Amino acid sequence: MSSDGEPERGPGGGRWSRRRFVGTFTAAAAVTAIPAPVAPTGSASGEAAPAAPSGPPRPAPDSAAPPARSAGPRPLFIGTYTSVEGGGRGIGLATYDASTGRISGTGTVTGVGDPSYLAVHPDGRTLYAVNERPDGGVTAVRLAGNRVLGTRGTGGSGPCHLSVHPGGRWLLSANYGSGSVAVHPIGASGALGERTDLVTHSRPAPGPGQEGPHAHQVLTSPDGGHVLAVDLGTDTVYTYRLDESAGTLTEVSRARTRPGAGPRHLTFHPGGRFAYLANEVDNTVTVCAYEPATGRLTPGDPQPTGTGAGTSYPAQILVTSDGSYAYLANRGHDSLTRYAVEKDGARLRLLGTVPVGGDFPRQIAFSPDQRLLFAANQKSGTVSVFRVDRASGELRPAGEPFASPVAVCAMPL
Repeated sequence: MSSDGEPERGPGGGRWSRRRFVGTFTAAAAVTAIPAPVAPTGSASGEAAPAAPSGPPRPAPDSAAPPARSAGPRPLFIGTYTSVEGGGRGIGLATYDASTGRISGTGTVTGVGDPSYLAVHPDGRTLYAVNERPDGGVTAVRLAGNRVLGTRGTGGSGPCHLSVHPGGRWLLSANYGSGSVAVHPIGASGALGERTDLVTHSRPAPGPGQEGPHAHQVLTSPDGGHVLAVDLGTDTVYTYRLDESAGTLTEVSRARTRPGAGPRHLTFHPGGRFAYLANEVDNTVTVCAYEPATGRLTPGDPQPTGTGAGTSYPAQILVTSDGSYAYLANRGHDSLTRYAVEKDGARLRLLGTVPVGGDFPRQIAFSPDQRLLFAANQKSGTVSVFRVDRASGELRPAGEPFASPVAVCAMPL
């Protein structure tokens, strides 16, 4: 069953993960505090696969710093489902005006199936996409020429999230359907090597209403010392250490939410001592303390999303780089919640919600300068853009939403 109570079916009519929410597609307040923590068209490539990196970890290259922003249109990549009715043909290509937020479509990178989530390498040269299918994969695309470098299997089903380790040598992905996390090496060209590890969340037992683990996100802590995996099915956030020579994960701790919370997405405060967890099933957000030395995450009390009674399927939460405001996408409520971040990250204060201007905002992202916020609206097939007021945190629509088939991820560069 899907989160909205509807049975999920895959492209061939078989059972599919509840994440898709496949349906009819068309083109002063609460405060929670917790204690501070204890001390155009691509094609497949015949390029040779990289071997797993060896030797001591390399520092991130200078090119990992944000590149200088040239004047003129900026690139925007849009993830979609290619195997559903009305879906896209691959990764959508577009540009946006950094001043006005206006989006213009420029084409598609084909040959990438169900690219529902996207990430870019720290050096800005390679794009990575999950292939959210029963036989899951991850695909690398060289941005110069938008050339597909190849696909590697994730060892699980329905991968829904991926991220690049800050050193640029490892790709991390979360298999929703099978509740596992995969690691792939990244070669000098940006191409992916064979998987070096696969960790399945076999414990604890699934939460209320869940039939098994559902890994929904995997990310690296701000200090770079730990990898955290958010699992909706087990109501748990797992912390791992990544061996940067071998590309393997070792679990070091677990953080349990309250039963039935359904944690979906985690984001860190820039100070690195707190993080914010969006809980899909019980319609809450939780402030968590984080201990960089041990990787231990300690959830505080859940707090409301400002969307009223019932569930609104919170999707993704973001925090500004100065640590002043946080934003949450609410799919059922079709809104964005704004929070003030207080006490050096230890508290969120609910300020209110704003209509997203679309249906089912699945994912949100800032432009690199954080003057714009993009929302990918799955059911309306649109990308909404908002201007971000840095002083007040207020969001103001920047023109009309951009039409894009089954838009589930928008990644501005």
